Amino acid sequence: MTAKRAAAGSARRSGLREWLTPARIAVIVLAVLAIVFIFENTDQVEIRVLVPLVTMPLYLALLAMFVIGALCGGLFFRRRRER
Repeated sequence: MTAKRAAAGSARRSGLREWLTPARIAVIVLAVLAIVFIFENTDQVEIRVLVPLVTMPLYLALLAMFVIGALCGGLFFRRRRER
């Protein structure tokens, strides 16, 4: 193996190590657990959205809240990084 290939390989590995921080791993694990929880709950439920009463599968309501939470979290952390 040449020195260039060894350096390129270690650069790729260190890039992956920099990207996979313990916090990111924890977020990925929690997101996977949330998605499993969402799709295990498939019963029909009644949800009151301000005034109207809506009947829908629980997994859709949970999935919607997950997406809204992810968007809010992404927006919060993006603004925090820009400062």
